[in-house]
Order: sequence, then C-alpha cells, then structure tokens
Amino acid sequence: MTSKDRFDLTVNHRQPDSLVVDFGSTSVTGIHVLAVENLRKHYGLEQRPIRVTDPYQMLGMVDDELAGIIGIDAIGAKGKNNSFGFYNHEPLKEFITPWGQTVLVPEGFNTTENENGDVLMHPKGDISIGPSGRMPKTGYFFDAIIRQQPIDEEKLDPDDNLEEYGLVSANDLEYWQKTTQMARATGKAVVAGLGGTALGDIAHIPGIKLKEPKGIRDISEWYMSILMRPDYIKAIFDRQTEIALENFSRLHKVIGENIDAVYICGTDFGTQESTFCSPEQFDDLWLPYYRKINDWVHAHTKWKTFKHSCGAVEPFMSRFIAAGFDIINPVQVNAKGMDPVHLKKTYGKDLVFWGGGIDTQHTLPYSAPEKVREEVLRLCNIFAKDGGFVFNTVHNIQANVPVKNIIAMIDAIKEFNGKN
Repeated sequence: MTSKDRFDLTVNHRQPDSLVVDFGSTSVTGIHVLAVENLRKHYGLEQRPIRVTDPYQMLGMVDDELAGIIGIDAIGAKGKNNSFGFYNHEPLKEFITPWGQTVLVPEGFNTTENENGDVLMHPKGDISIGPSGRMPKTGYFFDAIIRQQPIDEEKLDPDDNLEEYGLVSANDLEYWQKTTQMARATGKAVVAGLGGTALGDIAHIPGIKLKEPKGIRDISEWYMSILMRPDYIKAIFDRQTEIALENFSRLHKVIGENIDAVYICGTDFGTQESTFCSPEQFDDLWLPYYRKINDWVHAHTKWKTFKHSCGAVEPFMSRFIAAGFDIINPVQVNAKGMDPVHLKKTYGKDLVFWGGGIDTQHTLPYSAPEKVREEVLRLCNIFAKDGGFVFNTVHNIQANVPVKNIIAMIDAIKEFNGKN
C-alpha cells in the first residue's frame, strides 16, 4: 500500500494497513529547525545546514532522507512566498541563529537587531521598512510586532483589512501547477495551503508582510471587534470569501487533483480552558463563510478540507462538522474537555483527527522516553480505530525537545505499525 493509498483510506474513515504519518506538510505540523538538526545527528546522517521552510516559526525541512527514516506519508505543496512576504525558495544563503545554529534561508531573509540583541524581520525582507517580527535573543522563533494605527471609527474601511488578499496572477497559477505536479510525483499524500481563506487567523491579522498595515491589526482589538464591530468583520469575511472562491476556481483548473487536502484556516477558537467566543458567535460570524468555502471545494474537487484550531474546542466540534470540514488539527488532548475517547466516539465518524498523537506541552518535552512511548501507543489505539487519524503531535515540535523523546515517539509509531 502506498502513502497515497493509505491516506485515501484514512480520510474516508476506513482502516489502512498502518498509520498515516505527517511531519512537515503544513505550518502547524512541522518540526523546529534545531530539532531537525538533532534528529539528523542522532541517525548519523550527513551534517549540513538545515533549510528553514517557515521563517516565522523557524520550522525546518524534513528532507527525503529523514522522511524515509521516520516513515512520513504526507508532503506539503508550499506557497511561493512566506508569512513575511518574500520568496521562500532558492537561491538560499546561510544564517546564524541566536542559538548558534547555521541554517539555510531564502535570499529575502534580511534581519537587523535592536538594542537588546533581538533579531528583527522586515516586511518582504526590506530593511528600509520598519520591522514586523521580533525574535528575542533568547528565543527560537519570531513574534509579530503590532503596528496598529490609530482607529477612527467613522473611517474604518473593510478594504484595509483585505490589502493582502487578491486574485491569483498568471505567474502564481504557473507556480502552483508546477509545485503540485512535483508533489504528486512523490507518491505521498499532498497537502496545500493555497491561501486567502484565513478568516480572522491571528497569525495574519497583524499583517507582517505589509509595509503599513491599515484597518484592525492589533490582535486584542480584533477580538474586541468580534463583539463591538460584527458588521465590519462580516464585511471583511464576505469579500475575503468571494476572492478565495474565485481563486480556488482558477487554481483548480491548473492543479486538478494533484492535491489531496487543502489547508483552509488556522483561526484558533480555544484557550487551554475554554473557547474564545460563544458557539452562537461562531454560528453568526464564521460558520456561513466556512460552509460556503467547504461546499465549493466538495462540489468541484476531491480535496479534503483542513481546519486548524488549538485549545478546548470540543463545544465547536459539531459546528466544524456542520461547516463542512473534513479534518481537524491539532487535537489538543491536554486542553479542557478534549478527552480523546470522547472525541473519537462522538465525532470520529465525521472528522479526521490530524494530530493529537502526543502532548507537546508536557509529555514530549519533559517526560521520560518510556512515558512518551506509553502515551503515543495509548492515543494511537484510541484514534486510529477504523481510520480517520493522521499521526502528528499537538502542533509543531519545538526547538529544545530532547531528541531521545522524539526518537521514542518515532519508535512508538513504528511499534504501533508493527515495524519495530
């Protein structure tokens, strides 16, 4: 059974011959560049600078050599530009990180430092423009710098929050055609983040790729606007959805079925203990737009739709289903109400759980390897029954996770699959 065969069975809630495994197909299922280097050292692979695939989170490339050892079944068809707005592919150059690792980054990865020694990233890599991201000198990834301009209620214009969204160009279409063809040729399941559908995703709200972001760009202000300015939010979502569906139509003509899943949105609806908004607010502000996007995808393609939301989102699971999502990630099993047995029993016939294979806040970074093994086996036994489960951790593997624990996780996956 190929990776693609295995994936097709899994996402259609049928039992594959073994777990589908993903590390690196999306920006929320990856491995930090330092952890990738540590894995390569452990397996005795050639030591060379690791390529950064996501400068914002400093995720590293899991190349074919390492993917083969881990047993990865999914690959990402990556976008042309990254979150900071510069071209994310070759040619590459070396960069020495604050923690002393030499990595490979795109040529547009141009940084400065502030008086504290923090690394600053600039929109589109243009250091003549004020920074939009900051990596603390003791940190391992960038945080958005909030550049909210004064708000004049009478002059608020939804178009200001749509500046980064537009119709795909002929060059973009050509890029996606080639990129997805190459991904399909690997024989793995292909996941693509085609962009344009980030309805209120706080990773996008600050506009870190924009020179002078206008509109509501402060994350706190955005959350308050859900209550204070719902008509403004709806006007943004109306237009964003309209643009996204036109882009999907154009993209599907050149991509066809060269992708298996499309990353729709990373808007988080949960904290550790509760939800960010009420179910009624979700029904009013998000569900109609998600439904429209998912309905289009399911009516015109064979793609599965992928929804990311951290936190205690059990109250929203039935709503994610009603909105038409096929896949939920990262399945934060350590958050309130996110009991894996309950999730699988109640929602497992309708949702594919992509993630939830191990707790990355507590178990993976801080427990003994045997505890890691036990948790992986327990969660796989729960989630993998009758398909509907893609193994990944609860969000990305971070920089300083002990490599022995990552190895214990990988070995436990192989043990579950009967390959150890």
